[in-house]
Amino acid sequence: MNGKRIGIVESLKSTSHCTPVEIINKPTQKEAEEAVRTLLRWAGDNPSREGLLDTPKRVTKAFGEWFAGYEIDPKEILARTFEEVEGYDEMVVLRNVRFESHCEHHLAPIIGKAHIAYLPDRRVVGISKLARLVDAYGKRLQIQEKMTAQIAKTLNDVLQPKGVGVVIEASHGCMTTRGIHKSGLTMVTSQMIGAFREQSSTRREFLSAIGNPTSGSGHID
Repeated sequence: MNGKRIGIVESLKSTSHCTPVEIINKPTQKEAEEAVRTLLRWAGDNPSREGLLDTPKRVTKAFGEWFAGYEIDPKEILARTFEEVEGYDEMVVLRNVRFESHCEHHLAPIIGKAHIAYLPDRRVVGISKLARLVDAYGKRLQIQEKMTAQIAKTLNDVLQPKGVGVVIEASHGCMTTRGIHKSGLTMVTSQMIGAFREQSSTRREFLSAIGNPTSGSGHID
C-alpha cells in the first residue's frame, strides 16, 4: 500500500479522551450512498424501486447526525469555566440526561440517560455543557462502559474537581431487536473518581440523588 494509511486512524493515546478522530481518505458522499445501495441489495431488496430511491441519501444524512460526535472535541465543550462561585464547594448533580448512541458491534441503538456529578474545587461549568459532553461521546460508535469512563475522565481532566461520579442507564438494541431478543432490560454502568471513589458518604449522596440505580457492567456480544 506504499505506506498509505487507509481507513480510520485514531491517536495512540486512550480513546477515552482523544478527539476528534483522524480520518484518512474519508469516502465521498457518492461512495457512501453506493455502500447503502449495496446493503439494500444484500438485504434482498431493489434499491432502484420508488420507495428506496432516496434511501441512500437519507441514510447518509442520518449517519451525519448520529455520529456528529466525531467532529467535536469534548474538552473544548468544558473549556469555559467559572471561578467566582462564592466559595460553593458542595456536590453538583445533573440527572436524567437523555442520550442516543449506537453499539459499535452491530450499529444498533443504545438509548438511555446519564447522571453526572462533581465536587468543585474552585471551578464550575455551565450545566448545559455537561449535557453537551454526554452528546459528544454518545454520538459515536460506543460501548456503554467506555462512554461512562470517557465522560468521567474528561470532566475530571478539565475541571480538576475533588471528585467525579457518572452513572449511565441504557437499553441496547443489539439485545432487544436481535440475538436473544430480551426487552425491558436496562444496563447500568458507573465510574467514580476521587472523593466519589474514596468516600462512601459522598458516593451514597450521589446515588441517593439519582435514585440509587443498581450498578453493573459488561458489554453485549
